[in-house]
This record gives sequence, structure tokens and C-alpha cells, in this order.
Amino acid sequence: MIVNRSSAGISCALCLLAAPAFAFENLSFVVQGGEDLEDQLRNSSLLVAAKEEGVTDPQEILSAARADYGRLIGSLYNQGHYGGVINILVNGTEADRISPLTRMGAINDVVVRVEAGPSYLFSRAEIAPLAPGTELPDEFAIGQTARSPIIADAAAAGVSGWRDQGNAKADIADQRVLAQHEANTLDVQIALAPGPRVTFGNLILQGSDAVRPERLREIAGLPVGQVFSPADLEESAARLRRTGVFSSVALTEAETINPDGSMDIIAQLAAREPRRIGFGAELSSIDGLTPTGFWLHRNLLGGAERLRIDGEIAGIGGSTTGGTDYSFGGRFERPATFAPENTLVIEGRVARLNEDDYSSNLVSSGIGIERRVNDDLTISYGLGLRFSEIEDDAGTTDYALATLPLSAIYDTREQPLDAKDGLYLNLDVTPFAGLNDSTGSGVRTTFDARSYLSFGEEDRITLAGRVQGGSILGAELDRVPNDYRFYSGGGGTVRGQEYQSLDVMLNGIESGGASFVAVQAELRAGITDSIGLVAFYDYGIVGRDGFPSSGDDSHSGAGLGLRYLTPIGPIRLDVAAPLSGPGDPSGVEVYVGIGQAF
Repeated sequence: MIVNRSSAGISCALCLLAAPAFAFENLSFVVQGGEDLEDQLRNSSLLVAAKEEGVTDPQEILSAARADYGRLIGSLYNQGHYGGVINILVNGTEADRISPLTRMGAINDVVVRVEAGPSYLFSRAEIAPLAPGTELPDEFAIGQTARSPIIADAAAAGVSGWRDQGNAKADIADQRVLAQHEANTLDVQIALAPGPRVTFGNLILQGSDAVRPERLREIAGLPVGQVFSPADLEESAARLRRTGVFSSVALTEAETINPDGSMDIIAQLAAREPRRIGFGAELSSIDGLTPTGFWLHRNLLGGAERLRIDGEIAGIGGSTTGGTDYSFGGRFERPATFAPENTLVIEGRVARLNEDDYSSNLVSSGIGIERRVNDDLTISYGLGLRFSEIEDDAGTTDYALATLPLSAIYDTREQPLDAKDGLYLNLDVTPFAGLNDSTGSGVRTTFDARSYLSFGEEDRITLAGRVQGGSILGAELDRVPNDYRFYSGGGGTVRGQEYQSLDVMLNGIESGGASFVAVQAELRAGITDSIGLVAFYDYGIVGRDGFPSSGDDSHSGAGLGLRYLTPIGPIRLDVAAPLSGPGDPSGVEVYVGIGQAF
């Protein structure tokens, strides 16, 4: 087949074809004048796939050969080659001359010859009219290689520019694409039809009625009456998805514009089962076994309210945890409270903690607002009460606190359980006031910062770093609940060191400190698609005052880990030993869990 070289308009069509399985004896694939294109051409060829699959049906082979003309031409256009020549010979006959109804015998030889021809440049690259602020691809310019995807990207950018201005029905009105073969250039002119500027109309609900219509509209937060914006439309869809009530959410634009210049939005919703139950476990030679479980209802009152009940038993069989801990709590969430971006949160928790230094009976509750600022940033604020009865070597003390928790989370990771890039920052600032004589008033702050950098083939090597810490200011340490104080050691801080083994001396007894900093570094390497190795180093310091100083005790640990990748995240096995610090320098600790350590 020879591609027509006349100065006629070229129409490019892109399609996705599912490759069937077929094969034959000999395939010769030759590319002339564009050897750097061979890999791309072979990857687009159904005949190459046929050879690799090893099936011998002649009719399927012929079908693949006939389809390859269009696929190979498309690949040439993708790289700016518009004067190519393609021949596909099946048993010595050009494939497009063989009727698809012909009953073929065995196909032994197929020859694919591609003469790529010269690379074409833009002699004209025009698209008009453009909306203010529209940015076209830099490659869509006179003298640049005239690759067909660049043309498509420029047209899409032109349409998107008008849609961003509120012209929801903007489209391509006309296009003129001429290949000038004698000059090896491409002349491109695209005319846009902006259409009228429209406003958001009504949200029309279709499909599931699991959530009350008025609540769905509150959650979606569609800005009815305001100028249309694709970003606002996508954010409304995202709010509905984040409720977890629906298995699918699609917001589509009405075909016609209303007489008042508004455009209705159609919400097609499919609900999932409202209830869910789950279990998990983590094992460590220090912390012991920690089984967890939860029960979840995604639509408790018919307004997409979420209730989750959690239970945990920690430290079963732990060697140095001080005993078994018990925790039971609940969390109620109501989306779109006071504003579409806000979620009302009500929490409660009861716990029994048995640590080396103390035992605690704890009851806490809180109410607050979580506000999603954008896809990366969430802030929260609220009020809380916290009561604990703590027994340590100094006796039994009752603590009562009123708290004002404030927090911000910035997270750009794509896969939190196995992050390869991005940044995670979590800052909590909690002013607290004592409600009895044994409890002081002050501020407790914590922070957690994580960063990731991947490189190498398929990003198989990842450098991961974490810095976390905390501080208590304004209150004497002995007037702060023991479980508000800071320790270091164990799987979440310094691996290889015993659980909460680093503390301070307070009035002659061991206690958590008023400040804490821990640094963790990992080198992660993917050995195969499912197996990975990790080398890590952890360091921690705990201070008697609000900020650690050089005289405070510190410790460190290091080790190696094995990762086995699963669909739910990597299964983690870490083996660590202490490097420095006041603890036992000869121990080796083992940690098992799901997900990377951080």
C-alpha cells in the first residue's frame, strides 16, 4: 500500500483495537528512513503481537495484517511522518488486495516494509478564536515537528480555554489540515466555535435514592446560578465520591441550554452496600501481636453520614510493652455541614493502657470540623475533653483536660501505603486547659514530615525520609497526663530499640519527656515486580524540657527489610538491631505489617 502524496487534506482517526491471539512461521519487519521509529511501529503492530502469541489461525493473521496499515500509518503520523510508504505482503501478496472473505491456507511468511519518509514541519499552526489566557502546546508552532498528537492537544487546549471561561458548549467548528509533500510541511488551521457563556442550572438526580435529594445537593455543592466551570463540576463529583456511599458517580452536562442561559447537570449515581466490616493485624517481636477490627456504616441516617466503630488489642505477647492495651472508639462524620467542603466529626474513645512506666484508664471525646481546602490540603479544628486515671511509681493521679485541637495535613502522595514520590506533612497544635488541681495548662504540638524520591528503571529505587517530633510548652511535665508525654523506641519511631525505651527521669521515676524528635531514612529497591529489599536507619531523642538539647539521651537502630507487593499494599518484614543508646545493644527485633514503615 502506498500513501497518497498529493496535496489533499489528511484526516487522522484514532481507534483502540483489542488484539486477538494468532501466529505464523516467519515475520520480517523492516523500517527504512526512520530506524528510530522501529520500536514504536513494532509496538503498534498486531502482526508482531500475533507472532509473539504463537497462534496459527490464517483468518486472524490476515485480519491483523489488514488492520496494520492504519495502525502503522497512525504511528508515523504520531511522529510527524506524512509521506510514508507501507507494504504488507502475506505469502507474497499485498494484504489489502486479499479479500477478507478469502479462505486462506497456512500463512508461512509475512513481510512488513515501512519507508518512513521525511519528518514534516508545521508551515502554519493556527487555531482561533482563543479564549483569554489559553495556553497552547509550545510544539504547536511554525518550524516544529508536525506530530499529530500535538494537533489534537492544541485543539483540546483551545476548547478547554473557552470552557474555563464558562462556554460549556465550545467545540471545533472546522479544521483544515494539508500535507505539502513537495516541501515536507503541514498546514494546520482550526476554527473554534465558543458558543454562549452559560451558568449552572439544576442538579438532576438519577439512579440511586439511598441518600435524600436535599442532602445530595448539599454535598455536591453545585454552584447553581454561577458561571459554568469544569473545575467546579469535577469538584462536585469528587465530593459525592468521597462520601463512600456510591460505587459510581457521573456528572454530565445536559445536551441543551435552558432559555435563561443555564445548563442543567445530570447526576447518575449507583449506591454500594452501606455496611462493611474489616480486620487487620500487625506483629512485632517487641510490640507483640496487635489485632484490629472495625464496623462501618456509610449512610447511617440517609444523608451520607458515616459511622465507624473501631476496636484494638495491642501488645499481646509483647516483650517490653508493659502489658496488653485495649481500645474501643467510634467516629461519626456528616459531610457538607455549614459548607460543602466541611465535614462534621464527633469522636469518642475509651482505652486501657498498660505501659512499662504507667497504667492508664482513658476516656476522651471531641467534636470538630474537617475542611478540605483542596486535593492536597485538609485542615481541622474543634473542641475536646479528656479524662484519665493514671497509676505509676508516684501513685495514682486523675487528669482532666479541655482541648482545642488544630491540625493541617498536606499530602501529595499517590500511594500512601507504598509511596514513591510526593510529600506528607502533618502538624497538630493542641492548646489544653486543666480542669482539676492536678492538671496544668499549656500547648502540645506534634509534627510528621515525610518525603520520597524515586529513580532508576521504572523508579525501582526509592529514597524515603521521615522527621517527626513533638513538644509540650507552658505546663509542668508532672501535671500533664503520662500518655500525653513523649517516648521513643519501637516500630513507629526507632526500630531495633525496645518499645518506648527512651524516656527521662521525673522526680526520681522514669517518665515520658516534654519533647521528642525522631529521624528515619530508608533505601528501598525493587528486585522483581513483587519483591523488594529495604535498608534503614532510625534515630530518636527525648528531652526533659520543651525542646531537645545536646545533653538529652538519644538512641538509634538500623536493619534490613523484605517487601512482598500485593494488591492491597506491600507486606513488610523488618529485622533491626540497636546501634546506640542506653538500652541493650545486643538485641534483634522483628516487625511484620502491611504497607511501608512510613
